[in-house]
Amino acid sequence: MRLGITRTHRLGAALLASGALVVAAPVAAPAQAATAKAPSVTASGAFLLDSTANKSLWGKAADTRRQMASTTKVMTATVVLGTPHLDLNKKITIKQAYRDYVVRNGASTADLKTGDKVTVKQLLYAMMLPSGCDAAMALADTYGTGSTVSARTKSFITKMNSTAKALKMNNTKYDSFDGISSAGSNWTTPRNAAVLTRKAMSYSTFRDVVKSTKTVQKATNGRTYTWYNTNKLLGSYNGTVGVKTGTGTSAGPCLIFAATRNGRTIVGVLLHSSSGDNRYTDATKMLNYVFGTSSKSAAGTLKLRTLPAGAQRD
Repeated sequence: MRLGITRTHRLGAALLASGALVVAAPVAAPAQAATAKAPSVTASGAFLLDSTANKSLWGKAADTRRQMASTTKVMTATVVLGTPHLDLNKKITIKQAYRDYVVRNGASTADLKTGDKVTVKQLLYAMMLPSGCDAAMALADTYGTGSTVSARTKSFITKMNSTAKALKMNNTKYDSFDGISSAGSNWTTPRNAAVLTRKAMSYSTFRDVVKSTKTVQKATNGRTYTWYNTNKLLGSYNGTVGVKTGTGTSAGPCLIFAATRNGRTIVGVLLHSSSGDNRYTDATKMLNYVFGTSSKSAAGTLKLRTLPAGAQRD
């Protein structure tokens, strides 16, 4: 999601400022990197979690609240996947309201066509790879309750906040299903985002979706959709298995990433990076800190996967 809501910057800044008073607690360094120099990253907030051992490894302003842009969609997917008796093959009809929402907000899109019928699983791909806000709205509309689209999407956001509470993400609040915040009240911390991602990665469907660099999906009418993953760390850094990009005017470039080596999965979070590509350099430094610097993807030499012309950027 590339959009920020300009007229709410002052309110959003005030909310974030209150969280800025929270000082990150010291976290333990990874055992194999005990003598390695802690990574120096340009992002304002960062965190590393050994997801396999559920152990904190390193952080920078790890408990400071910041807006999260489209990394919000990790929670959207988590709520959907946590739905009792979920049918991933359930068919959803795309409404014009979803397309209108994207146009109205200048948001990233999967370019879903009105009237097409796609499955819940296809919508997860449409939301997580090209960062489709139309797909996020379709899922929120489907799994919220109420008599109108507005009521159902608001209900879904309530579920997002309830899930955050259940996961003890005490420094997180959602006011949107996709990261487009109308009041600037859509924030998290690097530590909280890592906790969420560890939960999301417990779902095999989520893991399958976010590790894909590209997918080709067909609607029931035969229309073909081709979506590319906006996360350029995938296919660039050995072992990367996800997860989600995000970009907003207030949030800046954000990245939640994960990599697995030797049966060990590391989750990393970067909020408010200095630039879109610097977040990948930061992520590389962080992963090298944990895994060691023997990989060919040493910081500063990482060759990023190129997105084709016309693919969504986030």
